[in-house]
Amino acid sequence: MNNDDGSLEGVVAAHTVLSEVDGAAGRLVIRGHELDEIAQRWRYEDVVHLLFEGFFDTLPAASALRRAIGRARREAFELLQPNDDALLRRMPPIEAVRALMARLTDGDDLPTARRLVAAPAVYTAAVMRWRIGVPALAPDEALPHAADMLRMLHGRSPTPAQSAALDTYLVTVCDHGLNASTFAARLVASTGAGLASAVLAGISALKGPLHGGAPGPVLDALDAIGSAANARACWSRRWRKASG
Repeated sequence: MNNDDGSLEGVVAAHTVLSEVDGAAGRLVIRGHELDEIAQRWRYEDVVHLLFEGFFDTLPAASALRRAIGRARREAFELLQPNDDALLRRMPPIEAVRALMARLTDGDDLPTARRLVAAPAVYTAAVMRWRIGVPALAPDEALPHAADMLRMLHGRSPTPAQSAALDTYLVTVCDHGLNASTFAARLVASTGAGLASAVLAGISALKGPLHGGAPGPVLDALDAIGSAANARACWSRRWRKASG
């Protein structure tokens, strides 16, 4: 079902209690909390706990979930094989991460959900290190999730500012209503497939240039600019080219 103009605006495709996106007003509400509030005060793991509430009967306290996510990072790392670097380092990173995520046991329980939250940090860091010819680093399950991801990626402890920046980013992208990857994941989940199957569908949608590919040109533009001093001139050239 769609509108007379062929659009889906206003059509109800699904109901969710997780988030509300108001693009016109520039607002994102996560479980009743304004994004500005939680992005500045909450760790990523605490927002995961907020999103999990009501879906798992055995959900522990937030502090216990943080520790469990740390253990889940270690469990994800233990699934890596000695020849993975040779097999995966030349693949596009998102395809390599998707291949590793496919090793996670499927299911619909809390341990599966924890592993699906934890594993992308482990596998993204591993793949990016393999691409530059260095081995993957094992997680430190005692660290916060964002800090450990940066440590596994760069091979050194991040600064507090770096950890806070990644934590904030992870919080801001944790749930955006019914975007393309969420829709794909929910469609697969509706068939009775497990959570891992649904997440793999979401990753596949995220790979598309019309969805997750959007940041690529932005990163290319930032690389081209190089420094703040070049920003105005670079954007002026791009604007003239775009406007003809």
